[in-house]
Amino acid sequence: MDVRNVIGSLLLVYGVILTIMGLFGDKELDKTGNINANLIAGIALLVVGGIFTAWARLKPIVIPDDYVPDPDARPHH
Repeated sequence: MDVRNVIGSLLLVYGVILTIMGLFGDKELDKTGNINANLIAGIALLVVGGIFTAWARLKPIVIPDDYVPDPDARPHH
């Protein structure tokens, strides 16, 4: 389990939602200075989510074959 997959997936989901709202929803340009904030934020989230997902796929976490967890090690709290 890699946290980059979770973060990337969440960013992609929110990015899709905001992009759709930016394209088809009420743009409320008078409140944002004639900038479609939902569309811009949605595209930015899609880009960042894509980067996280690509990063996790291109450089996965590799656990060495000879790794043996120490049974006496205490978890950090």
